[in-house]
Amino acid sequence: MYYIVETGKSFEQASADLDAAVKRHDFGVLHVHDLGNTLRSKGIAFDEQCKVFEVCNPKQAAKVLAADMRLNMALPCRISVFTEKGKTKIGLITPVKMLSALSQDPALVQVAREVEEKTIQMVDEAK
Repeated sequence: MYYIVETGKSFEQASADLDAAVKRHDFGVLHVHDLGNTLRSKGIAFDEQCKVFEVCNPKQAAKVLAADMRLNMALPCRISVFTEKGKTKIGLITPVKMLSALSQDPALVQVAREVEEKTIQMVDEAK
């Protein structure tokens, strides 16, 4: 369900390296949510760092939407860089598990498998 790796890199370096890896694999970074800063800006005590990268490959997204428009709610893919007890980690919810829970269409499972392979490669490269 999850793919999470630990890295010896700083939170900032892992975030920059993930951004570069996403682009190398022909995905785009649509938005980065800095959850740590957002929580702190709202007066919430939050000691960890957490950035959620919304990433998308337009061709793959179009295949998913053509098969089942309701799956727009599962898009885009999200890859997180976060700290936990002094360790920097990078992870994602695996697309195959997520889309398989929402659809049994074999074509969609294949798209999810392709996206999962690429997103895991991105995480491993950023590590």
